[in-house]
Amino acid sequence: MSEAHSSPAGEFRVGLVQMACSGDIGANHAAAAAGIREAARRGAQIICLQELFATPYFCQTEDAVCFDLAERIPGPTTDRYAGLASELGVALVVPLFERRAPGLYHNSAAVLDADGSLAGVYRKTHVPDDPQYFEKFYFTPGDLGYGVFATRFARIGVLICWDQWYPEAARLTALGGAELLVCPTAIGWVPADRDGAGLAQTDAWRIVQQGHAIANGVYLAAVNRVGTEESSAGSLDFWGRSFVCDPQGRLLAEATGDGPAVLVAACSRGRIETLRRDWPFLRDRRIDTYAPLTRRYLDEPPARASSG
Repeated sequence: MSEAHSSPAGEFRVGLVQMACSGDIGANHAAAAAGIREAARRGAQIICLQELFATPYFCQTEDAVCFDLAERIPGPTTDRYAGLASELGVALVVPLFERRAPGLYHNSAAVLDADGSLAGVYRKTHVPDDPQYFEKFYFTPGDLGYGVFATRFARIGVLICWDQWYPEAARLTALGGAELLVCPTAIGWVPADRDGAGLAQTDAWRIVQQGHAIANGVYLAAVNRVGTEESSAGSLDFWGRSFVCDPQGRLLAEATGDGPAVLVAACSRGRIETLRRDWPFLRDRRIDTYAPLTRRYLDEPPARASSG
């Protein structure tokens, strides 16, 4: 891994590419590359693509043919984007369907540094299984831990979609030294939920991630796909709404759910330092009290308080 270098102003700039995906893989790659170029033109130094950006969200159904979409790391996709990273002088977070071995696959993200080198790989740790989100059929849970990757511009951690709901994952990544959490995502509504519970779901998705930024004193950037994707199981309406927030949870940039978008936001190391001094959550952690977190559930009833 390369050493992270601070800019003179102690700032780095993050870019997000929100896309609508089709069954034309070549067209998806072209759209991703165009978004990366636009983000770089606007000054982004670390640019993140959305979860499984090269294909439709195939996990709506269980179909063994879809395993043919997986590829090695390094492989064709990382080679393609390594060249682009080197050309533009930017670091890239490139999610993909990883073929680790026959019958063993992961939902992964490759982190490419600004010289095109592979800074590391993150494998999605929390794998959901819900109607039209049949990810357990395809993906083995990640086994590389919550990595922090030193790029030319900043130290970044990656959490993929379902990971982004877990405070433990965000905390461990921050404790590893991440200044920025990037969250490639593919989340949306089944049509029946869009006008009912949909708004509450979207708010919860954004708010929980803003909470991770606040509790850990880091910047957070979440990039989600957009558009409606059909399958034999029905359809999913991906709600977009990609955003970047600061360590106080304040939104610095936000897309709508209406279509593709490119976001760029400036992040300040000085702000991380200031807010961690004002809100010293890491200093005041009582790590001696947290051992029960390693248990699935605390089944024993609480001890009865003595009556004195």
